[in-house]
Parts: sequence; C-alpha cells; structure tokens
Amino acid sequence: MNEPTMERLTSMRMSAMAEAWSEQARDPKIQSLSFDERFGMLVDAEWLSRYNKRSERALRAAKLRLPSASVEDIECRPARGLDKSQIRQLATCQWIEASQNLIISGATGTGKTYIACALGHRACTKGYRVVYRRAPRLLEELRLARASGDYGRELRKLSKVNLLIIDDWAIAPIQERERQDVLEVLEDRHELHSTLLAGQLPPESWHGYLGEATLADAICDRVIHSAHRLALKGPSRRKEKTPKK
Repeated sequence: MNEPTMERLTSMRMSAMAEAWSEQARDPKIQSLSFDERFGMLVDAEWLSRYNKRSERALRAAKLRLPSASVEDIECRPARGLDKSQIRQLATCQWIEASQNLIISGATGTGKTYIACALGHRACTKGYRVVYRRAPRLLEELRLARASGDYGRELRKLSKVNLLIIDDWAIAPIQERERQDVLEVLEDRHELHSTLLAGQLPPESWHGYLGEATLADAICDRVIHSAHRLALKGPSRRKEKTPKK
C-alpha cells in the first residue's frame, strides 16, 4: 500500500510529507510513537516546506537591495536613536496589517536601507507581498510606463502590494510630472496598504522639497499622519566599518 500512497502524495504536490514519511519508515525509533505523533510530524514537515518556499518566492519578488538583512541584527543603541521596543513592535508587522506607514530618516550611512530591508524581509516571511524600489528607479519606471501605455497597469501593480518600500526618497530634485506620479501611487495605497519611505530628508522638510503647495499637502497628508517614524542619528556606519590604518 505504500507505493500508491507515495504516488498520491507526490501527485498532490506534498513531496515534503512524502519524504518525511520515507524517513519515518527508515527510523526504528519512530515506530514507538503514536499515530497522532507521527502524523503531526508529517504535517509539520509539509507546512515548513511550503512556508519556506512561499517566503523564498516573496523575497525574490520583493527585490530587496539587501535581501539578507535581518531584524535581529539591527543594533539598537541610544546613540543611533533606535529604541529596541519600537523595532520589536515593527517586526511584528502589525503596522502593515493596519495599513500604516513608516518613515525612516537620517544622514547618509546611518543604516536606513538596512533597516528598511530587514523589515521588508520580515514582512516577506510573514506572508506579505513586498516591493522595494529606489525613488529614482521608481519614478523612471513610471515615466517609461506612461510612454509605453502601461502606466495604469503599473499603478495597479503597485497598489496591490502589502508593503511598498521607497528608498532614497527625496535624494534628487523632483519634477512636476514626478510629483503627480508620487501622489498617484500614494493615493491608490492610502489606508489600504503600507508604504515605507527612507531618505535623508526629515518629514518636516518634505513640503519644501516637493515645492508645489497643493500637491505637497496631498502627498504629506497621505503619508505622514499615519506613519511611525525612525529618526536615525550618529556618524556614518560605513566609516565605522572602515579598517583602521
């Protein structure tokens, strides 16, 4: 009876359970366990395999700049302006479930990208759809999409992800058409999904950066008022890691 059962497990794409079942048959110690215990181990093996595959797919789709970034490796020192309890709370992804936003600001080299990618990585492992884009690349993709007639489709794609990470926000002067693009993206996501913006410019300076008052008000209103904030401090961490001569 084992061979037909194995074939059925494989045909149902339950290969992890099939492999675990084969391992149980080869292990004499397993035979002393009850049926419920052995069955529970089989289900755990299949669940873990599917969880890992789903996380891997989500990470590939997210295209994080630092795909191996980990929340556990974030250094929460007072000199950096990071509170361990706040990072721990953000790592639960409850803010994503509540469709809230996150703003990470700080000077260059203070770890904004790492923290953004670490939280994105955690979101992927919890089953959320994540997309990472640098602001210049995102704006360029939208410009090309408008030229090719795919603008609406590109906006719909961005509107559906649970967490959109926009890194290097406000790193370069913004043009009139780009301001409108940013507003379109944020409007589609407002109170529906979460957006993480990371950049050197603090939120208090966004209005001046965006320039046009009406659009600036609209953009800030859709991000800042429902956002958690991380204001990183201290010198560049890149300099800290430079070997001393």
